[in-house]
Amino acid sequence: MRVLLIGGRGQLGTDLQQSAGSRVVTAPPRETLDVANPDALRAVLGDLAPTVVINCAAFHDVPRCEVEPFEAFRINAVAVRDLATACADRSIRFVTFSSDYVFGGDQTTPYAEDALPRPLQLYGITRLAGEHAALASAPEHAVVIRTCGLYGSAGARAKGGNFVDGRVAEARAGRLIDMACEQTVAPTSTHDLARAVWQLLDSPGLTPGIFHLVNEGACTWYDLARAVFRAVGSGQVNPVDRGARTGTMRRPRYSVLQNTRARRLGVTLRSWEAALADYLHTVHGVGA
Repeated sequence: MRVLLIGGRGQLGTDLQQSAGSRVVTAPPRETLDVANPDALRAVLGDLAPTVVINCAAFHDVPRCEVEPFEAFRINAVAVRDLATACADRSIRFVTFSSDYVFGGDQTTPYAEDALPRPLQLYGITRLAGEHAALASAPEHAVVIRTCGLYGSAGARAKGGNFVDGRVAEARAGRLIDMACEQTVAPTSTHDLARAVWQLLDSPGLTPGIFHLVNEGACTWYDLARAVFRAVGSGQVNPVDRGARTGTMRRPRYSVLQNTRARRLGVTLRSWEAALADYLHTVHGVGA
C-alpha cells in the first residue's frame, strides 16, 4: 500500500505514520503540499502514484469557523471536493475525516452512520458539506470517517494543545477548574483511531461511504476531566452547565457515535477509559 498522507504533522497524522507498519507513507509538509492547492495535489499524485490518499487536514477550530466561514468552507469542503475528484480521476482510494458535530444532539443513544445530520454551527455545516463533496465527487472511491474528541501525543497544535494534555497540566498545578457537564461525547485516542483506520483499509469487505470510528462508551467533558484529575491525584473539577454553548454558538448536547459499519468488518476500538489510562501512562507517566 502506497499512501499519500495530507496533514501528517497533526495528532492523527502523526499516529498514522507511527502505526503504518510496512506501508509506504509519504507525508509532505504543508509548505510543499497545501490541501487547498489542487494543482499541487495533482502533481504529487502523478509523481507518487499512491494507492490511497488520506486527508487529515481540516479547519477544526470550532469558534473560529463562526468568524472565518469562507476559510472553513475552503478547507473543510472545497479542498475535500478537489481531493476526491483528483483521486476519482486516477481510481485512488480517498479517505477523509469528519466530525460528530454534523449531528444536532437531539438523540440520547449513539448516532449510527445513517442517522440524519443536523449541524448547529458553521463548523458542523462545513464538515457535512465536506462529506457530501467527497461522496459526490468520488462515489466509488471515498471513505468518510466520522470521529469525536481526539487527543494524541502530537497535541492539537492549531488549538494550543489537546484537551487531555491541558487537564494534566492543570491537575499537576493543583488547580480548581470548572468543566462543562452537559455535553456527552465519545473521546477518542488518535493512537487507537490510527490503528483502526489501517485495519479498515486492509479489510477486503471495505466499500465506499461513511464509517464511525470512536473509542467505545460515552462521558461528559466533566467526566473526562475528572478522570484525568483522579489519575494525576491532585486538583479539583467542578461541573457546570453552560447550556452547550460557546457565547452564542451552539454545540450538540449528545454526539456519541456508534461504530456500526466498521464493526461488521471486524474493526472495533477499546473503551475510552482504557484508552485514556494508556495515554496517561505512556505520554505523561501517570499511573506508572
